[in-house]
Amino acid sequence: MQYVNANGAEIPAIGFGTFELEPADAESMVAHALDVGYRHIDTAQMYKNEEAVGRGLKKSGLDREDIFLTTKVWTDQFADGDLQASVRESLQKLDTDYVDLLLLHWPNPDISLKETLGALNEVREQGLARNIGISNFTTTLIEEAVGQSTAPLATNQVEFHPYISQKPVLDKVAEHGMALTAYCPLAQGRVFSEPTLERIGKAHGKNGGQVALRWLVQHGDVVVIPRSSKKEHVTNNFEIFDFELTEEEMREIEALHSEDGRIINPSFAPEWDNAA
Repeated sequence: MQYVNANGAEIPAIGFGTFELEPADAESMVAHALDVGYRHIDTAQMYKNEEAVGRGLKKSGLDREDIFLTTKVWTDQFADGDLQASVRESLQKLDTDYVDLLLLHWPNPDISLKETLGALNEVREQGLARNIGISNFTTTLIEEAVGQSTAPLATNQVEFHPYISQKPVLDKVAEHGMALTAYCPLAQGRVFSEPTLERIGKAHGKNGGQVALRWLVQHGDVVVIPRSSKKEHVTNNFEIFDFELTEEEMREIEALHSEDGRIINPSFAPEWDNAA
C-alpha cells in the first residue's frame, strides 16, 4: 500500500468507495475490500449506508486502528450545532468512536463557511474526527476554507478521471499541502472501453480501469476511491501498485480530457465548477 501525506494525515492511496451501494452490497463489499487489502473506506451521510459500512468493518475482523475511515457531512447539517449532532449520529451508525477523515460534502452558499468550518474544527477538537477536509470545493472556496479553518485541511474530494482536467484544483491543493481525492475515477466504467487505455494496458498486462487508476495515483498527492458491487472488480482495482506508466503514457492519458468529460454535475450546486 502507498500512502499520501496530506497535512499530517497518512491516507492510503486507494480506498473503497460506497456511493450508490445499497446497504447489503455496502456491507459485503466493504468486508471483501478489506480482505483484499484495502485499508481506506469512504462513505457519507447522504449515501444512506453508514450502518452497513460499520457492519462491514466489524465483519472484516480488523482492528479499528488499521482502517482509515472517511465520511462526509451533508449540506443540510452545516449549521453550528447541527453539524456536531449529525457527526455523533454518523459515529453511532458506523459503530465507531471516531472517523479518520471528515469532509464537508458540497459547498452550501446558504450557510456561512466560517460557521461551518468552526463546527467542523470543534468536532476535530473533540476527537470525533482525526482529520478534516472538504469535497467538491472550487479553487476560490478552497482558499476561503483554508483561511477559515484553525486546523489544516487534509483533502478536497472531487470528480477526477482521464476525461476531465483538474489541474487548477491540483495546483491549489498542492499550494496548501492538501491531497486531492478522486471520486468517480473510472468514469462510471467508461475507461474500460477507451482504446488508448486498452492499448497501454496491454503493454503492462492490465485493463483500462487499472491504467486509469494508476494514472491518477501517479500524479503524486492523489487518492482514488473506486467503488464496485462485483468482487472481482474490487480485487482488480486494487492491483495498481505493481507497474508504472511512462512519461509518454501519462501524457497520452492526459490528452483524453475534454470540456464535456464531466459525469457528475448536480443542479443543487450552483457555485460548483472545477476550474473556478
